[in-house]
Amino acid sequence: MRISLASPLMLPIMSFAATIVAGGVMLSHPVCENGVDISLLDGLFTATSAVCVTGLAVVDTGTAFSPMGHVVLLGLIQAGGLGIMTFASLAFYLWRHKVSLTDRIAVGQSLLHDQGFHLGRFLVTLVVGVFSIEAMGALALHLADPKGFSAFGAVFHSISAFCNAGFGLYADSLMRWRGDWAVNLIIMLLISLGGLGFSVLTELAMVLQRRLQHRHLTLRPRLSFHTRMVLGVSAWLVLGGWLAIVFAEMMTDIRVGHLEGEDFLLAALFQSVTCRTAGFNTVDIAGLSTLTLLLMMFLMFVGGSPGSTAGGIKTTTFRVVLGFIGSQLRRREQTVVGVRAVDADTMNKAVTLTIVSMGTVLMAVMCLCLTEAGGPGGLARERFLDLAFEAVSAFGTVGLSTGVTPTLSPPGKVLVMLLMFTGRLGPIVFLSVMQSWQRLPRYRWVEERCMIG
Repeated sequence: MRISLASPLMLPIMSFAATIVAGGVMLSHPVCENGVDISLLDGLFTATSAVCVTGLAVVDTGTAFSPMGHVVLLGLIQAGGLGIMTFASLAFYLWRHKVSLTDRIAVGQSLLHDQGFHLGRFLVTLVVGVFSIEAMGALALHLADPKGFSAFGAVFHSISAFCNAGFGLYADSLMRWRGDWAVNLIIMLLISLGGLGFSVLTELAMVLQRRLQHRHLTLRPRLSFHTRMVLGVSAWLVLGGWLAIVFAEMMTDIRVGHLEGEDFLLAALFQSVTCRTAGFNTVDIAGLSTLTLLLMMFLMFVGGSPGSTAGGIKTTTFRVVLGFIGSQLRRREQTVVGVRAVDADTMNKAVTLTIVSMGTVLMAVMCLCLTEAGGPGGLARERFLDLAFEAVSAFGTVGLSTGVTPTLSPPGKVLVMLLMFTGRLGPIVFLSVMQSWQRLPRYRWVEERCMIG
């Protein structure tokens, strides 16, 4: 079958790839360097991490890049967070006041999973809303600590937090503010808003506006099934992850960076939130217990919500898979989530996405064990957990690391880049592309029973 690189499904892949290449070339140019020779591979790695809003870095972001480099990096983060197709379609809409059907379908699948929405109105609302949230976040950070967050620093960290990128201008990320409740709450709020999804934020704003306008009505506007699921699962994962991290650190007597009291609880809460693909950290990740790292790997694998700046298999996928398992245990023919049944097509996609994602991460870990067997960090067996954590972090576009990233070999860097690229677009996009190249069979195979379990 003839393959069309200009198909709606291929446009996001091609756009992200082109932006990464352009960003990598710019970041490795001397004008973006700050006395540090950045190779083309490291420039491409940083650009991939920025466009895929991951945050893994092979060089220190604050000192290796010049002010121009920071501006380029910030542009890549913002472009990756909103989506290259979103910017392109918005520019075309403002220029011609109309959008092609190809762009409508492409952006609809990546943001709203709805091919019939009004793209122009949505994009204007989206960009204005996102920039407003980022501007308010930057102002709040600057007011919370004017010395620590200059005007540009506040804007950089606000955009990085909302886009769930995890890039910071300080080598220790946000560790110097681990006891600062104001800074922590601002960053956590930005991370959470960016990880909910554009459609959820839009719906929340619309429902709130309608309720305020029609306060006298008995029947008030309700949230959709998708939004209720996203909010419920996100809350349970954050709170559950917080309590699990607290328990794990107390059992091993490490206490998240050897903190006590309120600082300990705040640090545990922040790590639970940042695992939702944000990448910032207020404690040394390498100093956490093995049990805590495993819990964080689970949170990173699930990630944020569909149509958001977050990665992972997404909260809705996780909830549908749980519903499928529960329905199987109860001998139900339908997959029930809350008070609704999920259609078979959605369930099949959720199960397929989960299995393919687990297989991708497992294959990546095995490849990293091969590429890093003789690396500067020692034998791969001795740092298997670090490599596994790195792979999950890259696939979930989280950006948290135990310190392995700068020591990766060139093949290891390329592998992590591919993981970040796949995780940002989502395995379901690549599966959809491959399926679009196939012809539907006009026959059925003979079915047989086989023993399972």
